Amino acid sequence: MVCLGNICRSPTAEAALRREAERRGVDVVVASCGTGGWHAGQGADARSVRHAQQRGIDLKAHRARQLHDDDFDSHDAIFVMDGQNLRDVLARCPPAHRHKVRRFLDDDADVPDPWYGEADGFEHVLDLCEAASARVLDALMPRRN
Repeated sequence: MVCLGNICRSPTAEAALRREAERRGVDVVVASCGTGGWHAGQGADARSVRHAQQRGIDLKAHRARQLHDDDFDSHDAIFVMDGQNLRDVLARCPPAHRHKVRRFLDDDADVPDPWYGEADGFEHVLDLCEAASARVLDALMPRRN
């Protein structure tokens, strides 16, 4: 999961996907990072932590990190939160791994950055991430009969 600073959207998406996978009994490794490194080592935004916690999603252990070149080798899929993240990630991505990079939401929609907004923005991000997590797992790991 990739956003700009790795303190709001991508840690929320990471935790939502991990929780959905656990709920389904699917073993996956999920990570997140930012295209920028100015928040590296910091925890998730306190507002993200608070709103996620109200839904039973724990972001307290999260520590922001910046996208590294080896992420393209070590991950099967790289989901970005918006169009700018997509352009930034593709600009760094080796041609052999470009097929792994895609938007987290369907239809080229963005997960909006809640940083400058109010509480409803963080709730909206959670709604989007929870719904997208279910779709992603449905697409990547069809349910077992």
